[in-house]
Amino acid sequence: MPIKLIIFDFGGVIINLDREACVRRYQHLGITNADSLLDNYMQSGVFLALEKGDISIDEFHNEIRRISGRNISDKDIDDAFRAFLLDIPKRRMDKIAELKNQYRIVLLSNTNILHFPMETGKLVNSDYEICDYFDHCYLSFRMHLSKPDKAIFEALLRNEKIKPQECLYLDDGEKNIETARNLGFNCYYVKDEDWVDKIDLYLNQ
Repeated sequence: MPIKLIIFDFGGVIINLDREACVRRYQHLGITNADSLLDNYMQSGVFLALEKGDISIDEFHNEIRRISGRNISDKDIDDAFRAFLLDIPKRRMDKIAELKNQYRIVLLSNTNILHFPMETGKLVNSDYEICDYFDHCYLSFRMHLSKPDKAIFEALLRNEKIKPQECLYLDDGEKNIETARNLGFNCYYVKDEDWVDKIDLYLNQ
């Protein structure tokens, strides 16, 4: 069955990440268990609550202050979480722009309002206009769902009115890939590599 839809994860596939920098920033702010709460693929505790849209940004700030026992500013809390995000390589965006001429392109990401501020219209840490590259963004904090739960994949399929066999899904999270494969998606498990040079092989199988 030919591929009609390409689904990209955001962190680790499009944007580079530095989890350790984020952990250090929060430990410095007094979140001593930050190392166990922060993950490249799925957060825990208050960070997961923000990524699933279960709490507001104000509630997130207040909970970080409560956990730390310190009167930390909203800006310091936000800056610590944004330390997770690095750059978006141009060659990745150039490839997405090329693929968009032939396929529908969407994002499916466990993310939050600090890492993906939709109101700017731009991908964070860049000047890339979201609408120029993606036909739709499926974001955990807006859907109140998160990977690797199959519900978020099923919601995407319903909205796109498409079969999983018509999709190619790229993610660097093994559990996310496992769920997608079990549902019938064509998958590209992006490990420690740049997918730009290999994606055509997956599309032409």
